[in-house]
Amino acid sequence: MKTSKIIFLGTAGGRVTTFRLVRRSGGFLIDFSGTKVHVDPGPGAFVYLKEHGIDYRDIDLIVLSHIHLDHTADVNTLLEACTDGGKHRNVALFAPKSAVEGKDRVVLPYLLKRVTKLAFIKEGVELTYRDVTLRAVMRHSHHGVETYGLSFNGDKVVYLSCAKYTEDMLEVYPRKPKVFIINTTFYRKRGDIEHLSVEEVKDLISVCEAETTILTHFSMEMHERGPDIVAQELSQELGLRVVAAQDGMVIPF
Repeated sequence: MKTSKIIFLGTAGGRVTTFRLVRRSGGFLIDFSGTKVHVDPGPGAFVYLKEHGIDYRDIDLIVLSHIHLDHTADVNTLLEACTDGGKHRNVALFAPKSAVEGKDRVVLPYLLKRVTKLAFIKEGVELTYRDVTLRAVMRHSHHGVETYGLSFNGDKVVYLSCAKYTEDMLEVYPRKPKVFIINTTFYRKRGDIEHLSVEEVKDLISVCEAETTILTHFSMEMHERGPDIVAQELSQELGLRVVAAQDGMVIPF
């Protein structure tokens, strides 16, 4: 019987850790017992997947939470690789409409002809492809771009992407998911930057009570603070399993 797992290709968040390569980026790959979903393929995803022995042609679905470069830099390369240069139409793309239309689009138009299914992510809308179901939990405020938190396969894996903290997150995000991935960029709140901090996600972790909460997408502040230390402190304080992702980490679930 095949097991499910998440591969964290990289854990960088923001300009310094990402574009000085302090940490790897590239998002993460969810393997639902053989069905592979790549989420937010930022810089390096193409190379890091190869290092993990992933055949690009085996990737079933690519998902973008928003259009920022640290989440999308390798999306075109992967669409080319997943379709074997256009020989096959075996991969779907779920993304905000802004990723494929308008002046800020990040997906090259000719590659859209190669995907077997294109669907736009919208708040509350459920999308399916093969045995993967995706639901946009809520639309977030994040520096003016269309950004979504996502839930996969009936809240087995929930992903809170980059976002400004709002109290309605405590009401909207699912209770007791199997895995809750949170982009926790800062340790302390930064009022001028719409990224989550440890101070802000603490209540969310406590309320949602995931089987495992995984922190990722770290700034230099978090990198220097020590994400493992932060996760251990949260685990002890909340009595819940909180893990700090590391580059290349594999989490079975």
